[in-house]
Amino acid sequence: MGNSLELIAVVSGAACVAGLLLAVVALVGTRRPAGPGPGAGPGLGRLWRGSGATPAERHAYQTLLLAAVVAGALAFLLTGLPVVGLLVAVAVPGAPWLFAVGKAEQRAIARIEAVGEWTRRLKDVSGTGQGLQQAIISTIGSVPPGIEDEVRLLAARLQAGWLARSALLAFADEIADPVCDQVVAALILHLTDRGERLGDVLGSIAGAAAAEVATRREIEAKRTQPRFAVRFLTGMTLATLAYGLVNTEYIKPYGTPTGQVVMAALGAAFIGLLAWVRSMSQPQRPARFLPAPDPQEVIA
Repeated sequence: MGNSLELIAVVSGAACVAGLLLAVVALVGTRRPAGPGPGAGPGLGRLWRGSGATPAERHAYQTLLLAAVVAGALAFLLTGLPVVGLLVAVAVPGAPWLFAVGKAEQRAIARIEAVGEWTRRLKDVSGTGQGLQQAIISTIGSVPPGIEDEVRLLAARLQAGWLARSALLAFADEIADPVCDQVVAALILHLTDRGERLGDVLGSIAGAAAAEVATRREIEAKRTQPRFAVRFLTGMTLATLAYGLVNTEYIKPYGTPTGQVVMAALGAAFIGLLAWVRSMSQPQRPARFLPAPDPQEVIA
């Protein structure tokens, strides 16, 4: 009888935490733009597949979701407090998100630098008299790290018969940065007017990209202190949660229904504070000016 009750408690705790976690994920959503994505679909199937663009991203998302449910259920089993289980479940995906503050911007800066280097190489290749499409394909072997996949995909689309304009717009959409938009805009204009100053324009854009990289790196250096605060607060929060799980006397005052409500309110307020501090340390996303490619105008 005792084993049955323990089994029921474990299953109930897991179901409770899973339900609360799924509700949080459904309400918060993702940072991706609205619209159907790789994980599009109704109900729990869409939530389980996530919005990852690649199989590896979707697998990592599913693994993290399962780890959150399991950790939340174990925390509930250890303490008997459902709010502790929910907080632990939220901490599993939340901690990496908070500790990784600034990494997205660093990757964006590295991609801009790579776009600038690729633009210089494209300028040199196009100066040999090759056509634009052939010049793009010729740069595959010397693509700088960070945009290799995007440039190879661009070349593959051109070789597969895509309209050059649509392939270039898709390339800009994948890089998703106004610096790349400038490069693609110059290439698209060259497709229409066949001007002889393409090399000069690409050289100017590459120089502007280098200046943009220098500016963003300077701004990133000034954001070090608030990002350290985010990581420090995250570490203190995880330490507090771990201490509460090990020493149940620490969280015993929250064992009543009123205590659970207070714990939930304090936890929500603290999570909101961490998210707010993190948002303050993030730069505004630069606005783009090129449209997405039209699916009806892809193949020539």
